[in-house]
Amino acid sequence: MIDYSMKALTADELSFKVNPIKLEPNARFEIKPYFSRRIQTSKENPKINIVVLECKIESTEDAPKPFNLVARFVGVFEVNNMNTNEDRRIFAVNATETMFPYLRASVSNLTSAALINPLNLPVVSGATLFPDDRQEQYTVNFDSKTVN
Repeated sequence: MIDYSMKALTADELSFKVNPIKLEPNARFEIKPYFSRRIQTSKENPKINIVVLECKIESTEDAPKPFNLVARFVGVFEVNNMNTNEDRRIFAVNATETMFPYLRASVSNLTSAALINPLNLPVVSGATLFPDDRQEQYTVNFDSKTVN
């Protein structure tokens, strides 16, 4: 049975930038955050897994946004008994569930500190944030590069 514990959590990047957009009266923006997750194993100690969880909101010409935002957290986990793909999937889901509340709070804090209405991401389980975690056949892509 897989066993893991989080040893460290740091904010790798927290940024907010207002975009100069001319607003029409009663204009509404659809804010769709983009989430990504990357998992790497330390080559010095295979029990150490680094999880990078990121939320981005970026303005484009096709979909203008009033701001750009990046919140990226890095978690260091000690993992034992991770032998199968199912174990890797379970770890990915659980690590996401462990780190997501911190990411969610940072997005709210960044937008609030920028003196705009705070953006509150929904409370979701780790298994619903990424489509690969929801499928019956689970595949979690672990980065082939290792961390020093």
